[in-house]
Formats: sequence, structure tokens, C-alpha cells
Amino acid sequence: HPGHIERKTKMAKALYSVDPLTGLIVASALMHPEKKLEALNVQFVLNRFKEKSFARGANREQIKSCRELGLSLEKFIDISLKAMREIHKELEL
Repeated sequence: HPGHIERKTKMAKALYSVDPLTGLIVASALMHPEKKLEALNVQFVLNRFKEKSFARGANREQIKSCRELGLSLEKFIDISLKAMREIHKELEL
């Protein structure tokens, strides 16, 4: 299970926090009227993040561990959203 092994490297920390975030971003895109990553912005995803009943499987504490990388939640969402947009065709979003 995630979190049971100490995350020592930046890569381990990044993977740990981005895994649930990608799920939250996909869920956000699917509930958006356009159903496209391009239609999302950081604020939209952040608002969904704050809704505890939305995408319950996306562990918010795990996502917030991005702070271990020196990144604010907003910046981490921005970086992740931009990266996912680059592969939107593969994601079919």
C-alpha cells in the first residue's frame, strides 16, 4: 500500500502524490461539460479537490504530500494538468 515505505527520493515523492491527483483530474474532466482536459483549469480541479464527496478514492492527504517537493498544491495541480494535456490523445480526454 502507498505510504508504508518511506519515500526518500524526489521521484518516489512525486509518484506518491501524483498518482491520486491524476485520478482526480480525470474525474474532473469527465464531469466537465466538454469532457476534455483542455477545458480544465487549476481552479476547477482545486474546487473538485475541496469537495470531499467528489472522487473519494483520490486521497487528498496523499496529493497534499506534494509539499515534500517544495510545491504548493496549486502549482502541483498546474504541472500535472499540463503534463496530462500533452498526452490527452492517449488518455482520450
